[in-house]
Amino acid sequence: MPINAMIFEPTAPTRNAPRQLRRVLDGLEGKVVGFIDNVKPNFHFLVDDLAELLVSRYGVASVVKHRKRTASIPAPDDIIADVAKTCDLVITGSGD
Repeated sequence: MPINAMIFEPTAPTRNAPRQLRRVLDGLEGKVVGFIDNVKPNFHFLVDDLAELLVSRYGVASVVKHRKRTASIPAPDDIIADVAKTCDLVITGSGD
């Protein structure tokens, strides 16, 4: 008896958009720091603590937080556009 099987590729397609490097920061004071949460458990706890520390200890002006729908795909274009427009530094990450 023949066996039918479906195999799925679990990775998302890569982006081939042109990238522009940003300048090196001379410090964190007065800067806007962004976080992109990859939706892994506990990362939001780390982000909250880091945001508080960055503002209180390093003089960061503000922190922008975004959360992806899932860890397996790239951040949507609207998130990328927002952090590119508003942030001096962006940190992406995951927890567990």
